[in-house]
Amino acid sequence: MQEIIDRPAKILTQSQREAYFDYGFIGMEGFVDKQWLERLNKVTNEFIEISKTFSAEQKDRRFDVEPDHRIDKPRLRRLNSPADLHEEYWAFASKGPFVDVAEDLLGPDVKFHHSKLNFKWSGGGEEVKWHQDIQFWPHTNFQILTIGVYLEDVTPDMAPMGVIPGSHKGQLYDLYDQNGAWRGNISENEVSQLETDRAVYMSGPAGSITVHNCRSVHGSPPNTSDRPRPLLLCAYSAAHAIPITDLTRGGKYSEAIVRGEAARWARFDPRPVLMPPDWSRTGYQSIFEHQQDKI
Repeated sequence: MQEIIDRPAKILTQSQREAYFDYGFIGMEGFVDKQWLERLNKVTNEFIEISKTFSAEQKDRRFDVEPDHRIDKPRLRRLNSPADLHEEYWAFASKGPFVDVAEDLLGPDVKFHHSKLNFKWSGGGEEVKWHQDIQFWPHTNFQILTIGVYLEDVTPDMAPMGVIPGSHKGQLYDLYDQNGAWRGNISENEVSQLETDRAVYMSGPAGSITVHNCRSVHGSPPNTSDRPRPLLLCAYSAAHAIPITDLTRGGKYSEAIVRGEAARWARFDPRPVLMPPDWSRTGYQSIFEHQQDKI
């Protein structure tokens, strides 16, 4: 948006900002410094140790695990809402370099929406099928993005995130299957028309970040390497983008202003957005559970 591009940048270059608006994503290697990585990895390792005290059959709302997760051999898919679980994650989400990136791409008034830590465990960590984010948590407009940081070095064989350039300017896809069940991914028939061979896969050393628009089509294959791929993700919105559903209602920091001021006026995009199931009735599992049809 021109009004954002015309504002002085806090941390990004003008070409990086323009690339985000043109292609729907950017990646930057080694962006987060060593001090933040040490803090984030310390608390992350603590949660990995905690997860070892649970088997896959023992449900714990903090953890999303693969079916063969065991006490002696953890296989984490996700740490749910890490910013709600530990002050270090929230300090990073609310005061770290992500907030400067969000301001440069969303404008002066920025809200935190939610966080998650996707591990993509080694030796076959599950794929994330092609999808767009906004259908999971619709807002009144599309000035919403997700920023991720790789907590470890990620090489191309470790299933880095892939984004299809320019897909944020195209249609929003139906993430229900032919029987009307929510699956959270684009159907195989439509994927064949997406030119997935154009996808850009963002890897890099620890501290590298990914930024993608809520409409951008993205995904990642299984991780067949011998190392997990921890990616801490935080979603932010412009203050004038208002959630339509209550997916994050009750979150400790959901809709918290992290930069600027709260909006006095909501903005409405004329383009329609797909509504997900009523999560208050059905319960939200995770993208892994829905996509792999394991609920």
